[in-house]
Amino acid sequence: MAVNSRSSTGEASPAFELKAAGFTLPVIRLLNGNMEVLAEQIGAKVEQAPDFFRNTPVVIDLGAFPDGTEVEFPLLVGLLRGYGMIPFGVRGGNKAQNVAAEAMELAILGDAYLRPTKAAPEPAPETPRRGLPTFTLVTRPVRSGQEIYAAGGDLSVVASVSSGAEVAADGNIHIYGCLRGRALAGNRGNADARIFCQDLQAELVSVAGHYRVAENIPADLRGVPVQVFLDQKVLRIERI
Repeated sequence: MAVNSRSSTGEASPAFELKAAGFTLPVIRLLNGNMEVLAEQIGAKVEQAPDFFRNTPVVIDLGAFPDGTEVEFPLLVGLLRGYGMIPFGVRGGNKAQNVAAEAMELAILGDAYLRPTKAAPEPAPETPRRGLPTFTLVTRPVRSGQEIYAAGGDLSVVASVSSGAEVAADGNIHIYGCLRGRALAGNRGNADARIFCQDLQAELVSVAGHYRVAENIPADLRGVPVQVFLDQKVLRIERI
């Protein structure tokens, strides 16, 4: 029996909707074309948080790639897929690099696609006195798809961080609401940085590149105030 997909007016019922949506995708920024070194370093990073990288779409950033150096896209795509990632697209490349990327069925992206709804911290922080670290204060909830980055200092969020949102800082991160998204402290390798959270429900927490995803956070540490820190290069989560 055939199913009638037409409305009472005789017009076909809609089969799909096309909407604009914002996503924050991990970015791999290539600094040189040495595939052996890249494989070694990416392998070490994946070992720290295999669940975070598994089936994760990633974007290849060529903005800092040396001019005149060929990008070995077949090797690069195979490498990333071998570690469980899904190469999605390329940004920052020149015309020849983009053509080579398209041959590998990679999308050519602009920055706007990766950070469509970057939240502006409010109120704007005052100019810091010389010798004091910078400090960024966010008073609104950080919504899904938004990204906050406190460069050179600490970040305080006096609201919640939704699932799919990301907050990052070169220093410490303080979240006085519920953390459901991702929080990355010590973004430039500061191993002394910490994350303080009143209600941990995170998708991912990271200090100086050491990750722990939701599946690896013990149940008794979820929904309670915690601090996240490094102890001898081991990421630890403790109740406050």
